[in-house]
Amino acid sequence: MAKYYDVHPENPQPRTISQVAAAIRADALIAYPTDSCYALGCRLGSKDGIDRIRAIRNLDDRHHFTLVCQDFAQLGQFVRVDKDVFRAIKASTPGSYTFILPATKEVPRMLQHPKKKTVGVRIPDHVVTQALLAELGEPLLSSTLLLPGEDEPMTQGWEIKDQLDHVVDGVLDSGDCGTEPTTVIDFSDGEAQIVRHGAGDTSRFE
Repeated sequence: MAKYYDVHPENPQPRTISQVAAAIRADALIAYPTDSCYALGCRLGSKDGIDRIRAIRNLDDRHHFTLVCQDFAQLGQFVRVDKDVFRAIKASTPGSYTFILPATKEVPRMLQHPKKKTVGVRIPDHVVTQALLAELGEPLLSSTLLLPGEDEPMTQGWEIKDQLDHVVDGVLDSGDCGTEPTTVIDFSDGEAQIVRHGAGDTSRFE
C-alpha cells in the first residue's frame, strides 16, 4: 500500500520532504508533482524502480527516461553539452522542458537509449520538486505518469493513490499541477529537434 504525503504547494514541510527522500534512497517508487504534470520517480541506480516504471507505463527499451535535476551544475554531470546548446538550455531552465542529450559515464547504461546512448534531463520550476531534489542530493529518475491507453496524465494525488496503491510506494501530493507534459527537445545531434510540443514554449527552438 502506498504511503500518502500531503505537503503545502508553496511551503512544503521539511520533515515530510525528508521522509520522502529517505524512502527514495531505500528504493521506493513514488508519484510526485512537477511544473508540468505528475511523474513517477525513483533513485538513479534503482533497477527495480526502472522495471516498475516500465511495467506501469508499458514502455519498451527505446523509451527515454529523464533525470530530473536540481540545477545546471547537477545536470552537467550526466550529459555532454557544447557551448551553443548550453546557452539554449540555460535560457530555458528551470522550466517545463526535457532535453535529450548524449549521456556521460555517470549515467547507468540501463537508463541510456540502447542505440543513441542518450538520456533526457530537465530542471523543473516547482517548489515541491526542488525541495525534494535539494534533500535528495541527486537527480530523480523519472517518467511522466501517463498510463497506457490514457490521453492525459493523472492530476490528483488522492486519485493516483487510489489507482496505483498496489504498484507505487508513495504519493507526494501538493495539489493539481496540470495535465500538459514537458516540451521535449532533442539536442543529441547538436541541433534542436522538437520531439514533443508540451508545456514549454517552443518558439526559441524553431
